[in-house]
Parts: sequence; C-alpha cells; structure tokens
Amino acid sequence: MKTTIFALCSLCFLCATAAFGQTAAVASGTAQPLQMSDHAQHASEHAMAQESSLFSTSTYSYAKGERPLSEFGTTLKPETSLGDAARAVRKERTDAKAVKVVEN
Repeated sequence: MKTTIFALCSLCFLCATAAFGQTAAVASGTAQPLQMSDHAQHASEHAMAQESSLFSTSTYSYAKGERPLSEFGTTLKPETSLGDAARAVRKERTDAKAVKVVEN
C-alpha cells in the first residue's frame, strides 16, 4: 500500500516538473504586443444573392392573410393556480385531523 502511494506521488511530481519545465523557454521578461488580424470585408457592402424558393420541389401551398383566433377552435380548460392548489391541500389536511374520542 505504501509503495503504491509512493509511486503515485512520485509520478505526480514528475508530471508537474515536466509541465513547469516546458514554460521556461516561453516565459521571458519582455512583453509581446498583441497583433490582431485585419478583416477588411467584414463590414463592407455587397450585393445580396438571388432569391430562391425553398419549396420548389414540394407540394407545399400557403395563403396570405390573418385568421381570427376563434376559428382555430381550441378551448382551454381553466387551470387552478399553484397557490390555490396549495391552499386547498392545506385546508384538507387541517379539516381531516383525527378527533380523539375518549369513552369510559
């Protein structure tokens, strides 16, 4: 057990030494200025591509206009809020407490 721990510690020390040894050549005392590459066409104006339909090979059809929401026919049932549900559960618990009856 002791030899396994010693081997792991020495391996960890060896890896840490190797990692710090690699930075010795790079870490010099002189400052290096940051040079960013220039993107000349990034904000320039150019012509847009020709318009093409995405649905040219399908049988997709569409119509323009608006439909009122009442035509969709979805009826949503009214849902109780989380607070109301919690109050109802709390009231059920207080009402359902057992009453101790003592008979002689």
